[in-house]
Amino acid sequence: MLNTVTSAVVGPRGFVLKIGHIPKELGALTNLELLWLAGNQLIGPIPKELGALSRLEKLWLHRNNLTGHIPPQLGNLRALESLCLDRNSLEGAIPAQLGALNKLARLDLSDNQLSGLIPKELGALSKLEKLLLAGNRLTGHIPPQLGQLGALQYLFLSGNKLDGPIPRDLGNLAALQYLNLGNNELSGAIPTQLGALTKLTWLDLSNNELDGM
Repeated sequence: MLNTVTSAVVGPRGFVLKIGHIPKELGALTNLELLWLAGNQLIGPIPKELGALSRLEKLWLHRNNLTGHIPPQLGNLRALESLCLDRNSLEGAIPAQLGALNKLARLDLSDNQLSGLIPKELGALSKLEKLLLAGNRLTGHIPPQLGQLGALQYLFLSGNKLDGPIPRDLGNLAALQYLNLGNNELSGAIPTQLGALTKLTWLDLSNNELDGM
């Protein structure tokens, strides 16, 4: 029976399959823990039916040609630890429902065409280690709630259209090692609180509108 499958891997290293759309029927694989479809030529939207995969721990759909919005139903994947949708052509807003994924350690939505605000709800992801949103069309301020991500090691927001000041709250990210806010429209002074990030090895604030005021 298909619903006893615990992993589905398509597209191992260097091998590309032309399989069109992601079948919505995969949402019936209720025992699935890993769904790895990266590095193919998949097109069309992400089926909302994948939100029914209650045991799913890893959803890797990166490096395809997927379009449309990120389904808010993915916020139902409460066992999810890694969500990689990067390097597609996804558009629209980041669903606030992703803030309910309390086991999530990696969220990579980089290099798409996502727009709108960064949801403040992402600040509730207490186990998040990597938040990668670079290379999109995100606007507005960086939510100060991101300063609550105590396990965060990588914060990449570069290459967007973010504006306003850098939140002082980012100085609370004691585990942070990489901070890249370059190539945005950020303004104001560099917060002195960033000096508390003693584990930081990479700080990129280049190509913004920062000043000393």
